[in-house]
Amino acid sequence: MTLPPLVPAGDTDTLIWGMTTRERLRRIAAAQGFALAESAGGGEALIVDLAYVFDPLWLKYAAARPGTAITRDGVPVIAHVTPGRPDPARLEAIPQETTEVENQTLRKRERPFMERLTPATVGLIERASYWGAYKGVTDILTKYMWPEWAFHMTRIAARFGITPNQVTTISAVFCVIATWCFFTGDYWPGLAAGLFMMILDTVDGKLARCTITSSAWGNVFDHGMDLVHPPFWWYGWGVGLIAYGRPLSETDFWLSMVAIMGGYVIQRLIEGAFIALFGIHIHVWRRFDSWFRLITARRNPNMVILTALLAIGRPDWGLLAVAWWTVISLVVHLVQLAQAMFDRARGRPVKSWLE
Repeated sequence: MTLPPLVPAGDTDTLIWGMTTRERLRRIAAAQGFALAESAGGGEALIVDLAYVFDPLWLKYAAARPGTAITRDGVPVIAHVTPGRPDPARLEAIPQETTEVENQTLRKRERPFMERLTPATVGLIERASYWGAYKGVTDILTKYMWPEWAFHMTRIAARFGITPNQVTTISAVFCVIATWCFFTGDYWPGLAAGLFMMILDTVDGKLARCTITSSAWGNVFDHGMDLVHPPFWWYGWGVGLIAYGRPLSETDFWLSMVAIMGGYVIQRLIEGAFIALFGIHIHVWRRFDSWFRLITARRNPNMVILTALLAIGRPDWGLLAVAWWTVISLVVHLVQLAQAMFDRARGRPVKSWLE
């Protein structure tokens, strides 16, 4: 699809996430492949009212619908004008208040935000854009424990001009500290460092989306660290049991490592295979799959298990519990993949329940 140019209209002096709405639109345009123009020039264009702030999803949504205008309280905010319909006020209105859009990137169906920007609405809009950048399907800690903490940290970072990559770098430092503490059996300091690292792992992504500053390197840095570090944590936890005074037998230790490491890698491969075969994430196929993502054996749910059993003085039981939970989660993933393949063989569509 050829994207029409964006034509800014109106303005406001109020800043959002530390930038003007004109700068925000420029960043969105660059990220989504739109060109900016001074006027429609009698041709096809998206006229954007800079007095409003909206989720970037609306631009692609409007671009696919010539002759329409996304409205807020009856006011055209994004108008897709064409040579035959140049007047935004006369286009077919699509009210933001009643329109839902599927966000495949963040695995959710939602009504993206759109609000008039004034000094009184800055807090409301920043909160709306922050939640708009949140994944609908994720783990239990990210979804329920620290969203509010991460929101305030994201606002502070934006105010001081801290970049997402700088946040990821700080996160990496705490990741290394946590790893070292686990290896030495200093589990509580390690968990504290790990908790801060996990919160920052949320902050960097939200900061990038809210300030429209995502980069290829930042994506590789963030996701690469997410993929690589968990096995070091689990291995370090097992080694640290010696210093803590609760060592596992050599057999139990290596069986746990095989279960945790092998299960982790195979689950990731299954998730990749599901995307390759069906074009969607395994966690958004059915409601159960989205629910299971809350607790599946990934880093954050595993840390809940380890913390709970450390609290009663049995970090060794914690590692064994993580091993068993990884095996159980792996079986669930295998069943999910088999069921999807069976449904396709029977001619049933395999599509997201969020659609």
